[in-house]
Amino acid sequence: MTTEEKAKLIISDIQKEKGCSPVRIFKNMAKKEYISIHGPEHHILDGACLLTAFYNAGGKIDLNTSLNKLMNEGLKMPGAMCGLWGICGAITSIGTALAIIDGTGPLTADGSWGEHMAFTSKAIGELGKINGPRCCKRDAMIAFKHAVEYVNTHYNVHLDYEKQECDFSAMNAQCIKEKCPFYR
Repeated sequence: MTTEEKAKLIISDIQKEKGCSPVRIFKNMAKKEYISIHGPEHHILDGACLLTAFYNAGGKIDLNTSLNKLMNEGLKMPGAMCGLWGICGAITSIGTALAIIDGTGPLTADGSWGEHMAFTSKAIGELGKINGPRCCKRDAMIAFKHAVEYVNTHYNVHLDYEKQECDFSAMNAQCIKEKCPFYR
């Protein structure tokens, strides 16, 4: 199955998800057979979870339009960008979702451009301290931790966040186990 085929399934399936926790939505979606333990589908999935939770919490977006915009942006991101480019696709996906919520672009001067940069910088900084190898699930959990904090302080909605434990370590041949803050 191609990344584009997976992306279309993500956009279709995620619109059925309820609740205001992007992590809970992520865990439900990540268990689907077409979501790999690692892979570029996370460049769409992670931001889609945030957009869906935001919408479910009362955020004022057109969910279908926002998800399709996120999919188009996420499909431009190559796999393995964490190791090859030094930027995590999970965090980039969340940054894309924030840009969609705010309508931010490269010429935006209302403050959102800089706030999104600060968000991604903070999340990437935490990943840098943990170190590699890559784990799309761990990286998503870090991205969601920072995204929920960001959304809850910047918008008139409340996203739920609960302490995380990894449900995926047994499927990850490169799991860093006790070095991961979510390993149980």
